[in-house]
Amino acid sequence: MISRGKRNVLGVLVDAVDYEAATEQVVAAGRERRPLALTALAVHGVMTGVLDPAHNARLNAFDVVTPDGQPVRWALNLLHHAGLAERVYGPDLTLSVLARFADEGMPVYLYGSTDETLARLVPELERMFPALKIAGMESSKFRAVHVGEDAEIADRIRNSGARLVLVGLGCPRQEVFAYAMRPLLDMPLMAVGAAFDYHAGLLRKPPPWMQRVGLEWLWRFGLEPRRLFHRYMVLNPAYVARLTAQRLGVWRPKPPTPATERPASFAV
Repeated sequence: MISRGKRNVLGVLVDAVDYEAATEQVVAAGRERRPLALTALAVHGVMTGVLDPAHNARLNAFDVVTPDGQPVRWALNLLHHAGLAERVYGPDLTLSVLARFADEGMPVYLYGSTDETLARLVPELERMFPALKIAGMESSKFRAVHVGEDAEIADRIRNSGARLVLVGLGCPRQEVFAYAMRPLLDMPLMAVGAAFDYHAGLLRKPPPWMQRVGLEWLWRFGLEPRRLFHRYMVLNPAYVARLTAQRLGVWRPKPPTPATERPASFAV
């Protein structure tokens, strides 16, 4: 198990952890009924923080931020000698966590995406984990939260008996949701990105060799070039430039102080 604490990657604090350590932190929080917020960040997620100081402060308040993308793992190894042999990929971490929750009989709640995606996702999860208890689910409203609605959502989740919330709203909406809802819930929240779509069979995973060498972005760009153009053609080069500057010492990003105030509005 590798758990070496948080490290500065372009001013965003990322945990030098492996799958086992990240999984154990989520399971322990679920077992002990205490809040925890986890997200898995690839280059896009890191750069979203770099370009938005307020969001960076929210990310730095997360309990666990795993290196979802190979370039983020490489950064931890290059800048901080973390010695990570593999990334902690959100969709795979989701399965690792669900396997443990199924084994321990702890129910989970699914929040986000669409009704159609959830309808396909649930049978797949039940097929993979026959003992898994799904306490409830609700799709995204694709709008900002109404006054008092956050408390109503928290009540529904708590009353379901869930011990974990998987949040699939897309980056950065899911991170803001998890950060905002953490004070209202006595359980872990995991921002899981595209895991809902992958495990529902709506997105094809790239070949393993592309994942190993950090070319998953190229696979996804080929599937959705118009939607992902800015993410990969603009943010990826900007990430490399900033990482190089940090490595050479010509830029010393200072991580902002972790945020403490809940946002006035956020997507649900």
